[in-house]
Amino acid sequence: MPKESALCTAHAQAKAGCLQLRLQGPLACFQDACLLVVGGRAPEAAWLREAAKGREVWAVDHGLDACLAAGIRPQRLIGDGDSAAPAAWQLAKEQHIPIEQFPVEKDDTDTQLALKLAREAGFPAAIVTGAFGGRFDHALSTVTSCAFAPLPCLLADERESLAFVRGGETLSCRPAKAPKAISLLPLAPRCEGVNLTGTHWPLTDATLEARNMRAISNVLEPGSTSLTLSLASGLLGLYFVWHE
Repeated sequence: MPKESALCTAHAQAKAGCLQLRLQGPLACFQDACLLVVGGRAPEAAWLREAAKGREVWAVDHGLDACLAAGIRPQRLIGDGDSAAPAAWQLAKEQHIPIEQFPVEKDDTDTQLALKLAREAGFPAAIVTGAFGGRFDHALSTVTSCAFAPLPCLLADERESLAFVRGGETLSCRPAKAPKAISLLPLAPRCEGVNLTGTHWPLTDATLEARNMRAISNVLEPGSTSLTLSLASGLLGLYFVWHE
């Protein structure tokens, strides 16, 4: 029998409501997740303020600009300082925000370093925002870094979200409102034994391959308010978009 995924949000409305998505499993690992604000498309300020409630917020370089624009003082600033506004970086120093500054010439990206530090700090999971939009290479690097991170990750903002499901796991989720599209993104060469229910185009024991992504732009079945995804082997991204 497949095990329930460790990717599960808090059931408390204050912590889960802004994510537009409830992922159900035995461990509420995202209840105590940190919030990493990275340097892609900035989330709406109101959404970011709601997402930050009750969470420790870390700004990752250019994510500092989004935090300050939303009136959020991050508990930690991580990065090489090459993309955040110089005035924002100086303000962080003046406000005595703890800074983990790294050299520009390094092997890991700022996001990869932040994920490692989050794991070392004992967080059970990370919610990553500011992950979408912007440069394609940055966005792809963020997605893959989170997919293979040393702790569970959920990418989210007011427009989109991306969760990860591994072989042997089952993930049930209930969107707060019907998404415009639901897609399954193979992040391993081959994903086998894929089962999907609650959608207009369900799957039963399907095989999905990274070289031929075809489970794109699905929708909830009329009358359905939730979906369940499982797979026997591989790694899938479960992607939702509410508006573009």
